[in-house]
Amino acid sequence: MSLTRKRKEELVAELRDKLSRASTTILTDYKGLTVAEITELRDALAEQSIEYKVVKNTLMRLACRDTEAKVLEPLLQGTCAIAIGYDDPTVPARILKKFAKENEKLKIKAGVLGGRLLAANEVLAIAELPTREELLARLVGILVALPTGLVTVLNGVPRSFVGVLAALKQKKEQGE
Repeated sequence: MSLTRKRKEELVAELRDKLSRASTTILTDYKGLTVAEITELRDALAEQSIEYKVVKNTLMRLACRDTEAKVLEPLLQGTCAIAIGYDDPTVPARILKKFAKENEKLKIKAGVLGGRLLAANEVLAIAELPTREELLARLVGILVALPTGLVTVLNGVPRSFVGVLAALKQKKEQGE
């Protein structure tokens, strides 16, 4: 079914809006995947509020213009689908990496993070990074540990001073 010009313009505008709001965008090649497998991937991504779209390359090129995703334009060849994440950039990479490991037909072509083009291996490296929540938990742990360590050190000085006074008192009592 062919799309009307008006519908194509609406799709491009909608996709451009999504790309401009995205924190991360990952381009994949889905050639050879069944509809059921693509649906499974789409559902796994949707659980984390990540969109996975199969869009004609010509429409995707138009949508990429004036967004950070414009760096993907040269790679829009063959069977392409795009994962668009709005929050934690590690989550889409993690889900796609896991799915690609189970379904070798899915290939990660590239990604965009902060307007920078990422090669497939860089997208896979991002998948290994801790999530935002894990990083925040580590930061809280560090922030809690710093004052605790400081209090321990500060308590050590008076404790040592009291120990020295107690030893002097004991020595004085023995000497009398």
